[in-house]
Amino acid sequence: MPKRNYRNRRRSKRRSIFCPTHGCYLDSVSQKHRLYADCADHLQQRGMSRKRSLLLVANRTTISLDGEWLEAFWCPMCGTTAWYHVCKTGDRTYTLALAPQPLWQQVNGVIQAAGNPSVGEFTYRHARRPGSQHLKDFNDF
Repeated sequence: MPKRNYRNRRRSKRRSIFCPTHGCYLDSVSQKHRLYADCADHLQQRGMSRKRSLLLVANRTTISLDGEWLEAFWCPMCGTTAWYHVCKTGDRTYTLALAPQPLWQQVNGVIQAAGNPSVGEFTYRHARRPGSQHLKDFNDF
């Protein structure tokens, strides 16, 4: 057997992530947003015992959930982009579900829709203003 064919067989295969409605390949259009658990309930929902999950949360502030993430995919059949909760179930096998809103609370590196609670109202309002005429607000003092 020629060496070229042998090298081609070792090449990695495409991820087998299919559209739940149409069954076609989905193309990724975003980066993976990994999920983290910050309370014992999240770990218990994934099959961990109550005692062990409480112990882990007490020792660490957050626990990375291996094999779970949120990712946006584009379906060529319907022409839409949707965010999915992806769970890796085995070697190159995945399960998809539309990403529910509460799951976004467990993702790292995503801007909160409600805004950062530690930012004051003045800073928030002026950061969203168009233009660069912010200095005129300080002239009243």
